[in-house]
Amino acid sequence: MTHRPNILLILCDEMRGDCLGIAGHPDVKTPWLDNLAATGIRFSHAYSATPTCIPARAAIHTGMAQEHHGRVGYQDGVRWNYPHTMAGALTAAGYQTECVGKMHVHPLRNSLGYQHITLHDGYLHYYRRPDTPAYEQQRDADDYLHFLRKELGTDMDITDTGIDCNSWLTRPWPYEERLHPTHWVTDESLDFLRRRDRDKPFFLTVSYVRPHAPYDPPQAFWDMYQGKDLTLPPVGDWADTVSYLTEGRVTISSTSPADPELLRQAMAGYYACITHMDYEIGRLYMALVEQQLLNDTVILFASDHGEMLGDHNFCRKSLPYEGSARVPMILSGPADYLQGRAGTVSDRLVELKDIMPTLLEAAGAPIPDTVDGTGLLHETGPAYLHEEHVYGSLSHHAIITANDKYIWFSQTGREQYFDLQKDPKELHDAVAEAPARVEELRRLLIRELKDREEGFVQNEKLVSGRPLTSVLHV
Repeated sequence: MTHRPNILLILCDEMRGDCLGIAGHPDVKTPWLDNLAATGIRFSHAYSATPTCIPARAAIHTGMAQEHHGRVGYQDGVRWNYPHTMAGALTAAGYQTECVGKMHVHPLRNSLGYQHITLHDGYLHYYRRPDTPAYEQQRDADDYLHFLRKELGTDMDITDTGIDCNSWLTRPWPYEERLHPTHWVTDESLDFLRRRDRDKPFFLTVSYVRPHAPYDPPQAFWDMYQGKDLTLPPVGDWADTVSYLTEGRVTISSTSPADPELLRQAMAGYYACITHMDYEIGRLYMALVEQQLLNDTVILFASDHGEMLGDHNFCRKSLPYEGSARVPMILSGPADYLQGRAGTVSDRLVELKDIMPTLLEAAGAPIPDTVDGTGLLHETGPAYLHEEHVYGSLSHHAIITANDKYIWFSQTGREQYFDLQKDPKELHDAVAEAPARVEELRRLLIRELKDREEGFVQNEKLVSGRPLTSVLHV
């Protein structure tokens, strides 16, 4: 391209990497995302290296690996102080920068270099505690909640549905579709396109909270999945098939519901939230066409992490398995920008940290030396990636390649190995059947961890049971 394009970054929360119609999912329908992939590049091996909201978003906004941005688990209330940010770099490059929707940073209204933010973070327990300063109280500081209270009354709240934001419960949205947060984020994004400075290129981040729970799609999308015979989640021969039957009565546990019908409902509600978001992306796409911006805009779509959705009797995220760690990622834009690769699928390993350098390269902006990611249009990527998450007894590290995966649980020392070529659903733990390959991947993990402050490596061996921290001293 001979000039600086507009940039549209579309983010969502907790969408699995396999939940795209164009990727062959048997149940979920995503016509607009399929359209974007059919005219762009779909990355089939995209991962979140620390698969929960806060650390994943640190990777997106800084382009740094977790050992450098420091977030290796989920912890609220830690200030975001980084030497550079994606929006800050694009603002410095002359872009008009705007984010609509979810940020999930601290403090709550931290701009991270955006010139303007219209905020909706979903339901955040931390910012509703009685000791939270008034200006940080989510019911006042969150723009969508402020909007909703003006529309429906001062006592209105997003918890009125009776569903927690970490629950597998589901029900239709009880109010008008126009009041749903997914619809509101699109409305506010379209309003930015109306009022933008037309003498500058724009960088617009449209950041949806869904399909993250609560699974509360508008009725029209709920109805699409009712009565459908949904494909059951895979359950590996290594999965715990006992404890989830009791833990699955806890509505915000990390296990799938013990009641098979509640699991089917959760899947239907989750898929309906994805399809609702997909139609909202269609509204954005049509606006770009109407305003003659489509052929002058680079579009990147991704999720911060996935959702286990019953896989191996787990729900939610934080785990190294495909449902949690693999994410959708699509890059689209003008024909000359895509370099003849429109409508293709790349099996190159990519991570969320690759988003920032991709967009800075599109803008012709300098990439800070402290960025670890690599632009998505580069033909080659890393041979492996290091995934990890602090998660109690399931705290772990993993080495993931395009073909296989090695997992080490740092508190127990347990190891797992999956041949993703033969076993993409991770049904069989082959750790005892491939000792040479396991040792090879274990050595890579030792190399990644040898200088870490937790002391995971001693005498060139992995050491389990070390004290953990969710935020490194970097």
